Amino acid sequence: MARKDQAENSANPGRLKQIALTYKMTRRVDSKVGLVVAGVGIVTFGVFLAIGFLIDHPIYLGILGFLLAFLAMAIVFGRRAERAAFGQMEGQPGAAAAVLQNVGRGWTTTPAVAMNRNQDVVHRAVGRAGIVLVAEGNPNRVKTLLAAEKKRMARVAVDAPVHDIIVGNEEGQVPLKKLRTTMTKLPRVLTGPQVTQTNDRLRAMGDLMSNMPLPKGPMPKGMRMPRGGKMR
Repeated sequence: MARKDQAENSANPGRLKQIALTYKMTRRVDSKVGLVVAGVGIVTFGVFLAIGFLIDHPIYLGILGFLLAFLAMAIVFGRRAERAAFGQMEGQPGAAAAVLQNVGRGWTTTPAVAMNRNQDVVHRAVGRAGIVLVAEGNPNRVKTLLAAEKKRMARVAVDAPVHDIIVGNEEGQVPLKKLRTTMTKLPRVLTGPQVTQTNDRLRAMGDLMSNMPLPKGPMPKGMRMPRGGKMR
């Protein structure tokens, strides 16, 4: 028990530090995050406390209001922090890959299965919905990359449907902040064994970018394809 308590105590400073770093990052983009979160907490606690006085149970409603105020503050802070993170990532090469890698369980993501010298990229995710090709970059150029990759997928995974998504804010595109939701709403048409079989076929086929070291998360803006590397 003593070791367990010690481990939990040592983990708390790490969590607090992470929250503090997240707050600093969010505040750089959203300067009003502190006021908004505090306001939500105060209003929630005040409403429950007022109700408590009205029904002659200020202590019980005060405790409940405090707990719910803390929960409301956490929810609001989480949403604004997520929005700030997407705001910083949006427009950076590789941002879509970072989102795909956090879609959730049941998805296998392969970043940069196709790329050109202009840093237009196509990423691939495989799950119960089939194969999803996610492109980011110039809309006109990525259509060519998507068409070539879809043709390639059709030759290998004949039983899996292939979806294509272009990340962006124009008509017919999916905003980066809605990419995860769009992925999870796709109809599930494959069974677990079919997903595994599809992944095995794709791994056996290999990718043009499989030998290229890629950083996790968004790629640096100055990054270029090596002259000796293969491209599409």
